[in-house]
Amino acid sequence: MKLQLLDILICPACLPHEIRLSPRITTQQGNDILCGSLHCRQCGAVYPVEDGIAAFIPHVGVESVHNRYETTPLVSAYLWSHYADLLGDPEAGPAYREWSGLLREHPGLALDAGCAVGRLTFEMAAKSDFAIGIDNSRAFIQTARTLMTHGRLSFQVPQEGVLQKTLTVYPPPAWKPQQVEFIVGDIQSLPFASRHFSAVASLNLIDKVPRPLKHLQEMNRVARAHRAQFLFSDPFSWSEEITSRKHWLGGTPEGPFRGRGMDNTGSLLTGHGGHLSPAWRIDTTGYVWWKIRTHSNHFELIRSGYIKAER
Repeated sequence: MKLQLLDILICPACLPHEIRLSPRITTQQGNDILCGSLHCRQCGAVYPVEDGIAAFIPHVGVESVHNRYETTPLVSAYLWSHYADLLGDPEAGPAYREWSGLLREHPGLALDAGCAVGRLTFEMAAKSDFAIGIDNSRAFIQTARTLMTHGRLSFQVPQEGVLQKTLTVYPPPAWKPQQVEFIVGDIQSLPFASRHFSAVASLNLIDKVPRPLKHLQEMNRVARAHRAQFLFSDPFSWSEEITSRKHWLGGTPEGPFRGRGMDNTGSLLTGHGGHLSPAWRIDTTGYVWWKIRTHSNHFELIRSGYIKAER
């Protein structure tokens, strides 16, 4: 974990109080903390840093919701989805180039919430001073940091049965891996002090958390009150296995968020209901098609609606 993150880190377990964390560094290399811990003086929580990875999961059991994202097949599928277009794969889509293209260059910090294996985080670093990716899957974060620290990443993708093919991705120079960091955390309780990010992004995430409105409120909290941009995208594949129906932001015929998720999210961002303040101004909306690959003959094609907002 890069030392400069210490300036904005807080204890996620103490929210809404913003309590700064005290570092205890065991091993350091340059400006990277390789081993140590971060301590909260108020609640006593201890957040470990191991192999350069800082973990900020405030409540026991959070990881259990997303155990499947720790598996090798899912990591491989997401790596292909994020990076296959850079490898010239004719089956790959331009989704991450399209999402990145919606963000303008800006000074300051960028946040990629639910970053998975890191493609958008790298893209955001090319347009900002520094970008942070956060995800509650340690396997995803470890994979993204390997690409960040080593400048290359080899991984296997299934062909058929037990046949595998090895792919190697190299980050383009414009990505500036020295201006990127990845951490483990809960996107419903972000470990960052308020109003520090000039760009925030949430891709294909809001239907994958127990409290979607809480996620939007956290993104709103850490974004700057002025001169900030918000990239939101989601297919709104609601599931009661992950999110109780009463917390859905769409997909139901009754309740405060009846109707479609895109409409309700846009309404929330622009201040209706008073859930997000200050309000955002919607710049553009649309759809991005993206793919997940299981093996050479099996792909999942997903349409993700997006909202690009500013304030």
